[in-house]
Amino acid sequence: MGRIGNKPIILPANVKVAVKENEITITGPAGSVKKKFDPGLSIVVENNVLSVRKNTEAAEIVQGTIRSIINGMVQGTLNKFEKKLELQGVGYKAQLAGRKITLLVGYSHPVEFEVPQDVEITVDPKGLQIVLKSCDKEKIGFFASQIRMSKDPDPYKGKGVRYAGEHIRKKPGKSAVGAGTAGGAAGGAKK
Repeated sequence: MGRIGNKPIILPANVKVAVKENEITITGPAGSVKKKFDPGLSIVVENNVLSVRKNTEAAEIVQGTIRSIINGMVQGTLNKFEKKLELQGVGYKAQLAGRKITLLVGYSHPVEFEVPQDVEITVDPKGLQIVLKSCDKEKIGFFASQIRMSKDPDPYKGKGVRYAGEHIRKKPGKSAVGAGTAGGAAGGAKK
């Protein structure tokens, strides 16, 4: 039995919660987020305390997950979540035009993405850093992962799109691996 699902969420004074059947809308100073949940759960708000209760035994499996998602929604409406991406490589660049971001990441064609409605995006003047902000943690995480997957970092040189501060473990390459065994191990035949 999980303990997280039974833990109540204390709502700040400037956050408003509206529950309608299995849909919850949370509004705060940074914005608003709406999600639908499993009808086997009931969301109860009493005296600025939100709790997730299970209606069926099968709903116990997702109770802790739903509670954590709702807690993230509350945190996002107070302060927007932020993801930073970096482009590393010669000629790599991001360009923003309206609600469309275009990446030049070493392909023969540019890679374009439509920015979701609830996501704010900024690109630095050099086009090497992308900053995403949103109240919805799920939406911003998914969009950031789509941008990163457009050109995963290369394990040999490190070129590509990565999260800010992400460490890419580089492989040594063929010349570095073969250098130590060139003469000794490969050449000696027994007489």
